Amino acid sequence: MLDRFLKKESAGGILLMCAAVLALIVANSPLSLVYDLLIDMPVVIQIGALEINKPLLLWINDGLMAVFFFMVGLELKREIMEGGLSNPANIVLPASGAIGGMIVPAGIYAFFTWGNPVALAGWAIPAATDIAFAMGILALLGSRVPVSLKVFLVTLAIIDDIGAILIIALFYSDNISTWPLIVAAFCLMLLTSMNRKNVQQVPSYILVGVVLWVAMLKSGVHATLAGVLLAFFIPMRDNNDPRVSPVKSLEHSLLPAVNFVILPVFAFANSGINLGSINADSVLHPVTFGIFLGLFVGKQIGVFGFSWLVIKLGLAKLPSDQNLAQLYGCAILCGVGFTMSLFIGSLAFAQTGNNAFFDERLGILLGSIVSAVTGYLVLKKAIR
Repeated sequence: MLDRFLKKESAGGILLMCAAVLALIVANSPLSLVYDLLIDMPVVIQIGALEINKPLLLWINDGLMAVFFFMVGLELKREIMEGGLSNPANIVLPASGAIGGMIVPAGIYAFFTWGNPVALAGWAIPAATDIAFAMGILALLGSRVPVSLKVFLVTLAIIDDIGAILIIALFYSDNISTWPLIVAAFCLMLLTSMNRKNVQQVPSYILVGVVLWVAMLKSGVHATLAGVLLAFFIPMRDNNDPRVSPVKSLEHSLLPAVNFVILPVFAFANSGINLGSINADSVLHPVTFGIFLGLFVGKQIGVFGFSWLVIKLGLAKLPSDQNLAQLYGCAILCGVGFTMSLFIGSLAFAQTGNNAFFDERLGILLGSIVSAVTGYLVLKKAIR
């Protein structure tokens, strides 16, 4: 029975939801003190003068999520070189939706927080889409879902991930230190040489990747980006045997660990909101309300509006097995930001000390839940 559940497309999304619900239960029970002590527990690794001292929450967000971003990088490389992103004709429609789905939510959030530099730092939170959650909800509708709709959502989410990676690199990396950055550059040169010489031993890449992660962690550039960079150097094919694909093999091996361990652990560690502190002011706070409207309203307007526009302009075609109502339902579903939104929120606000005044996680949870339920109901009717 467990084996059948884990093989379902919706399994990853269901586990994410269960982890988030469990965190909410624990954070609002007598175990809340234990929960807070657990995620704030200091974890130290020291080798000589090199010391990494972080609370457990940041080890999860900076360390475990680097593995998630590594798998995202592998997926991006595969799609760009041999998948749907290798054909420009297949990219126009989902790329338009992805761009609209980032610009409009960010604009809505900026509208509500304009004039407050601290709050404005979270502008990218509603721009993200959680592919695991969204695909899990889509899978609940069964085989009636048009294949083209699944392809549209997956491709849009991949392009959305590229946007999120660029946003993190450009806007959420600061206090750059020179020497660690030099070490990171040396690691990248070494990885380039290994790739050109057709080195197939994945552990060798991982070893250099660990050094790259530590260097980026110390440099001020967000450490999770090391996972994406490392993935791009893993050989797509073995020059001596084109049937062998280290990228595909590694992606296949990592998928269960990421979907069933890393993402649920991340969700549990980042979703523990004290519901007793929620009141009208906290819900209507510009940060919370801006995130909610960005995810629920901004995503559907941006994704559907930009997609509809390129179809009307003749730049892209709506697949024959799909209609506009289904496309609209999928656009609503893109408002499930959850994992990526929580991650960007932790970068924007975790170290500002402003969580006493607002909690961005509340807006993320509300926006994601309402988008998930509404998207499911709209798609259920549109597909029927």
